[in-house]
Amino acid sequence: MSQESTKDTAGTAEPNDVAGAREQEHTQISLSPVAPPSILGLYGFAAAAFMVAANLAGWFGTGGSPLVLFPFAMVVGGFAQFLATTWSFRARDGLATAMHGVWGSFWIGYGIYMALVLAGLPAPAASPVAQVAFGYWFIALAAITWAGAAAATAHNAALTGFLTTLAAGSTLLAIGFVASLPALVPIGAVLLVVSALCAYYTATALLLQSSLGRPVLPLGTRTRSAPIDDVAAEPGVQHGQ
Repeated sequence: MSQESTKDTAGTAEPNDVAGAREQEHTQISLSPVAPPSILGLYGFAAAAFMVAANLAGWFGTGGSPLVLFPFAMVVGGFAQFLATTWSFRARDGLATAMHGVWGSFWIGYGIYMALVLAGLPAPAASPVAQVAFGYWFIALAAITWAGAAAATAHNAALTGFLTTLAAGSTLLAIGFVASLPALVPIGAVLLVVSALCAYYTATALLLQSSLGRPVLPLGTRTRSAPIDDVAAEPGVQHGQ
């Protein structure tokens, strides 16, 4: 009994099982595009930073303010940015992954700490010990954010402005808390408010561009998105947001 055969492109006959094996060797590409994760991450940061920084600047606040601040800072600023971090991995955006991951984790930690303060477990947030500890945390955050601001210069001016004001505000808060210079704390807090406004602008520009399919608000883009080609053996995959 003769074996069924098929012809290749050259016209020569070959058994069907051989042809099937050749077809299975072909690489299949399955694209999984995602919306820009920084839309969510930047909006989450903007909301949390504005509220907490306004409290640090003395614009509002009483003894019961932490009860209102901590759950929303933890969820809106922390969890939202943490979700943006996971999707920034998918978008191959190292800068967004680092910034959302670090600051999202900070907001979650801030929320947990404030919850413990309200429960009366650790030292009050206004105690000298807690102030110095917060200052050292802001030293670390400032160092990481300055690195992010330097990296953002390769992307766009809006992101650079956001991270620069955030790093500067974190630096002043670090000095004010560690060196016991309370006059610097409200100044650093105001810079955090400015960074929140920059984050809001950048997120809104990304949102409008994603929704309308064209730039609406200028971002000051300095490099174009990576072309969809065979970069790093990932044909059809676009890196970044």
